Amino acid sequence: MKVSGDVETEGTIRIEGRVEGTVRAGKAVVVGKDGRIKGDIFTQDAVVGGEVRGTIVAESRIELQATCVVDGEIRARRIQLDEGGRVNGKVHTGEVPKGGQAGSRAAAGSGAEKASGVSPAASQSAGAGRPGSGSAAPQAAAASVSQKS
Repeated sequence: MKVSGDVETEGTIRIEGRVEGTVRAGKAVVVGKDGRIKGDIFTQDAVVGGEVRGTIVAESRIELQATCVVDGEIRARRIQLDEGGRVNGKVHTGEVPKGGQAGSRAAAGSGAEKASGVSPAASQSAGAGRPGSGSAAPQAAAASVSQKS
């Protein structure tokens, strides 16, 4: 499946297909090993097993799995790169401003297009939960389809 446009949710979203556009999630973005994103990611936590061509801003942490290929800038408070994972671009660790827009492309305004077709999933099933955190997996929220003129 391919989504052209911006994808936005307050919860967690899992990408297993292709997305061309910005992906925003309040809790987590999980890019499966077959997922491909051509655009920017803004989230609290990110797990990348597939391919991302663009800026990734994770306010808390990012996990780059052995199967990942990232071409672009990464900004995260903490980073985990598994052996075999590939990153081509700048990596910034430490404090990330809320909203994660400093140093990256400007975000779309409040009239941004939202698209669905990408299945949200609980991050626990994809390994995005932190071991020993004692918290349940974040609730997944469905992205809605709407266009504003």
